[in-house]
Amino acid sequence: MTGRTEELGDVAVWTSGGTPPRGLSEYWSGTIPWISAATLRESHIYTSTQFLTASGVEKGSNIAPTGSTLILVRGMALHHELRVGIATRDVAFNQDVKALIPRPFVEPEFLTYAILGKAPEILSLVSSAGSGTGVLNSDRLKRIQIWLPSRDEQIRVVSRINDLDVLVGSLATTIAKRRAIKQGMMQELLTGRTRLRGFESEWGLTALGSVCRIKTGARNNQDKVPNGAYPFFVRSATVERIDSYSYDTEAILVPGEGGIGTIFHYINGKFEVHQRVYKISDFASNVSGKFVYYFMRVFFGSHAMENSVKATVDSLRLPTFNSFELSLPPTRAEQEAIVEVLEDADAEIEALEKRLEATRQIKEGMMQELLTGRTRLV
Repeated sequence: MTGRTEELGDVAVWTSGGTPPRGLSEYWSGTIPWISAATLRESHIYTSTQFLTASGVEKGSNIAPTGSTLILVRGMALHHELRVGIATRDVAFNQDVKALIPRPFVEPEFLTYAILGKAPEILSLVSSAGSGTGVLNSDRLKRIQIWLPSRDEQIRVVSRINDLDVLVGSLATTIAKRRAIKQGMMQELLTGRTRLRGFESEWGLTALGSVCRIKTGARNNQDKVPNGAYPFFVRSATVERIDSYSYDTEAILVPGEGGIGTIFHYINGKFEVHQRVYKISDFASNVSGKFVYYFMRVFFGSHAMENSVKATVDSLRLPTFNSFELSLPPTRAEQEAIVEVLEDADAEIEALEKRLEATRQIKEGMMQELLTGRTRLV
C-alpha cells in the first residue's frame, strides 16, 4: 500500500466568495444556499438560512460545487473552533469562507475529514495571525500537510468514519427525543394533570417561603480552590471546589444574578455557597426537596424574570423566592414517587450522553489513526 504527504494548496482548487448588495430581491430570496460563519457549523452542509438568486451569485458571491470543502477563514477569534464542512449540493458562500474544490485524485469527504483532523495545527495559525477577529492566512493554510493514500483507500476511510458519524447522529437524535419526552413528562407530573397510580388526593398551592428556609451564602469567588474537597456553588452553571464547608444538608442552589431562572443545583451533603447564591433548604417534613428542585427547574424561570430587579445585571431578591407558588401533592410519598420517575428519565439520558461522548472519542481516535496512515485499511 502506498501513501504520500501533500500540502492543502496542491490537493484542491481554492476559491473565494463574497456578499452581494443587501436588500435587493433580485439578489436575495433565491434558491441557492449562501454559507457564512453563522451557517458553517456541521461537517456536512445541506442548506442555509439565507439564499441567493443566480444574479446574486454573479453580482457578489461564488459557487462551491457539490463535494467542495468549505472552511471559515475569518472571524476565528469569535468562534474558537475550526469550522469546516463538505457541500452536499452546490452552494454560494461569503468572503469569510474559502471553498476547496478537490482535485481528481482526492475523495471529497476525505479532504474534509483530513482538514478536521488537523484542527489543532490549523487553530494554532489563528492565534499567531495577529488579527483581532482571528484570520487564517490562506498562504499558511495551504502549506498544511495531509497524508493522502490511494483514492480507493480514501473511500474506505471515509466509509469507516461515516459509519461512526451515523451512530453519533442517531445517539444525538435519541437524546433530543428523550429530553423532549422528559420535558412533557415534567409538565404533566409536576402539575398533577397526570397522576401516578395509587394517588388521588387533591393538590394544593403553597408559597416556597412557607415550606423551607431561604438565605444567601457568605463566600466570594476568590475563595475557590482548584481540586478542593467540597463543592462550591457560585453564580454559574459550573460548580467550583473549596477546602471548607459551611453546610451539610439537602439544598437547592440558585444564583441571584446571571442566568436568571436557568441555573439550579441540587445537593445532599457538605458544600459552600457564594454570597449571591440562594440556598433553599430545611424543608418541611411533608415536602421533598428533590420534588421542589424539579418543580423550580420547570416553573421558576418565568416567575424570576417577571420579578427580577432591573439594574446593570438582572438580579433576584429574597421576596421573589418566598412568594413563588408551588403546586404540591398532599403527601411526601407522591412527591417522592414523581421524583423517582423523573430521576429514572434523567439516568436514561445521562447514560445515552455518556455513550455519545464515548462514541465521539472513538471517532476522534479512529480519525487520528486512519487520517495519518498509522492504521491502514486494506
